[in-house]
Amino acid sequence: MSDQKLRRLVLSALFAALCTIMTLVIQVPSPVQGYVNLGDCAVLLSAWALGPLYGGAAAGTGSMLADLLSGYPHYAPGTFVIKLFMAAAAGLLFRALRREGRVRLLPAQLVSGALAEALMVAGYFGYACLWLGKGLAAAASVPGNVVQGCFGLAAAVAVYALLDRSHALARI
Repeated sequence: MSDQKLRRLVLSALFAALCTIMTLVIQVPSPVQGYVNLGDCAVLLSAWALGPLYGGAAAGTGSMLADLLSGYPHYAPGTFVIKLFMAAAAGLLFRALRREGRVRLLPAQLVSGALAEALMVAGYFGYACLWLGKGLAAAASVPGNVVQGCFGLAAAVAVYALLDRSHALARI
């Protein structure tokens, strides 16, 4: 295995752990429903830093582990797929927008992050509606997921700016 592949694999494992920890440990009560966590922040950071393939694998695995460890195993398969596609889409769009400096950093983050969070909201609605059998009652979770998505995107942009300023991302 080449050094570059090994490095990406290790970074993916670290980002998967980060997704798990940020989902489980940091929880802010939400006025809409349940709580808001920083898991989506880690999902977007993994997408922007590692790209669609490794970032998607890290986001899906780490978020799924958080569901398994927090007592929501029925959400684990859906979370794996939703977060994987969420990070893959964000990573692909972010790289396409940033290629050759076409779009500045912040607009690229906002557009790719908004797309990813829209996929998350639609994905969880579809999963709860169709797979978990909740039907249209699954729509009750949409406002909470929208708040979660906005919180995750804002946190990811802020953390990415700090990491970029410290030149930590240049080493990834």
